[in-house]
Amino acid sequence: MKAIRSPEDFAKTQNVSRETISRLVVYEATLRKWNARINLVAKSTLPDIWHRHFADSAQLFQLARHKTGLWADLGSGAGFPGLVLAIMARELAPNLRIALIESDQRKCAFLQTVASEVAPATIIIAQRAELADPLGADLILARALAPLVDLLPLAQRHLANNGECLFLKGATAESELTALGKNWDSSVEIIPSFTNETGVVLRIGDIHRA
Repeated sequence: MKAIRSPEDFAKTQNVSRETISRLVVYEATLRKWNARINLVAKSTLPDIWHRHFADSAQLFQLARHKTGLWADLGSGAGFPGLVLAIMARELAPNLRIALIESDQRKCAFLQTVASEVAPATIIIAQRAELADPLGADLILARALAPLVDLLPLAQRHLANNGECLFLKGATAESELTALGKNWDSSVEIIPSFTNETGVVLRIGDIHRA
């Protein structure tokens, strides 16, 4: 995939309006401002923010089978992927609700600041995922949160019956799947990332302990 260097590049690869791009530009500007005070993303990734963070997150919107109900982003951090998807959903899936679970209070303040301006329907839960009330989400999202052996129990806690997960993973995906061993049963689809040659998206469903 050609690198996404700008809002204009992003617009060419996503089926979104100028209004959505404008909201993402607000997100970008706010993130750059806050990142000078708190560590939201690695400073080295800021020059490639539209590719490394926005486009990387946006690919999950296309991969999601159902764009209604409730999605939950575990360990949302700076809002990737959940807040990007919430901004897109405002235009493309207005009946979709997206919850961001993040335990760091400073990051939650950032998420609330951005969401109040560009995605006001976003639900922000300032708790650890393992302590938050189960959400019964139709889709669980996570990006760079934890190894699968730790992530799957969290996903199961918040997943609705017949729900599924989309996890953005790097080169360790295969070894993480192997490490699950015989403790978990699930269906797994490995999808090459649109933005990272060594990355994948894991579609996981039918999760239960063996």
